Amino acid sequence: MAKKAELLKEAKKLKLDVSEKNKIAEIEAAIKKSKAKEEPARQTTDTPFNTDEKVDITKAAIDSAQQEADVIAEKRSPDIVSDQADRTQTQQLAKAGKRSEKGLKETEARQEKIEHQKHREETTDEAESKPKQPIKPPRSRIERRGKKYREAAKAIERNKLYSLPEAIDLAIKSATTKFDSTIELHVRLNVDPKQADQNIRDNVVLPAGTGKTLRVAVLAEEDDAKKALKAGADKAGNEDLLAEIAKEQLDFDVLIATPNLMVKLAKHARVLGPRGLMPNPKSGTVTADVTKAVEQSKAGKIEYRVDSTGIIHAGAGKVSFGAQKLQTNLEAVLDSIKQNKPSSIKGAFINSAYVTTTMGPSIKIQT
Repeated sequence: MAKKAELLKEAKKLKLDVSEKNKIAEIEAAIKKSKAKEEPARQTTDTPFNTDEKVDITKAAIDSAQQEADVIAEKRSPDIVSDQADRTQTQQLAKAGKRSEKGLKETEARQEKIEHQKHREETTDEAESKPKQPIKPPRSRIERRGKKYREAAKAIERNKLYSLPEAIDLAIKSATTKFDSTIELHVRLNVDPKQADQNIRDNVVLPAGTGKTLRVAVLAEEDDAKKALKAGADKAGNEDLLAEIAKEQLDFDVLIATPNLMVKLAKHARVLGPRGLMPNPKSGTVTADVTKAVEQSKAGKIEYRVDSTGIIHAGAGKVSFGAQKLQTNLEAVLDSIKQNKPSSIKGAFINSAYVTTTMGPSIKIQT
């Protein structure tokens, strides 16, 4: 810094246009150039010489000064050069149009977007040119099942139609659960459930029962309530039963009501409906003959209904029942379904039927 200060003092004496922003090399070059210009003038005043010699000395001084100027130009700071270029560009910018600052920025952005698009296309072409890795095929439904299910499914031919006794024997053998599995029947019907006459719904009493112990409650007047209790109902009553329902004390599986008391149940529909306990004439739980309704419920009455896809799902007993009782129950359900064939259905009514156990493989049966 001291050297630079001395050089600046000397430059000031020589009246040179330099400042602290200039580098030391630039200041030294400017001082040297100034001194070089002064030396020929001194020689002309102090020493006599010919005109030819004066011309040669002047040419030499000019050449030397030009060389020094070139060296200074090369050594100039890049920052100063860039500042001058920025100033020149700012002076040349127009107020509006393509040559304005905004127009130039938009042009640069557009150019960058084009370059990015080209790069993306090149990357895509490279990716397509690379060999594609083989995609593994998805596993079948059986392969995604558990070990016990796969072992049980090996004994069943997928496309074979089994007779009902054969299907029951296979279902019993293929039961994979530790608990007493339910034998299920799934029947696909040739119906449109959106049509009122094709919305199949009925109930049937299984000859061998369901294997479940149902709790039956009866809403009836005093005389019918006594009959219901004699028939095997777990509870029966009127106001006391309604009070329990209002408190959501629903300790029963089936609710049977007489027609004259259905009005009192209307306000409890929000409680009973979602739980499937609301009495319904179609399911046989709204009846004046409470004795018969209780006996059927205790004996093993089930209700079936076609779902939105045209399939009926029904449980027909437990694996522990044995083949003979299960066959009797399944035949009773199939007969009931066939009897409910709508008159508007022409041709086949049952498309397919399957027997299965809880969490077990399905077996296609002849109908």
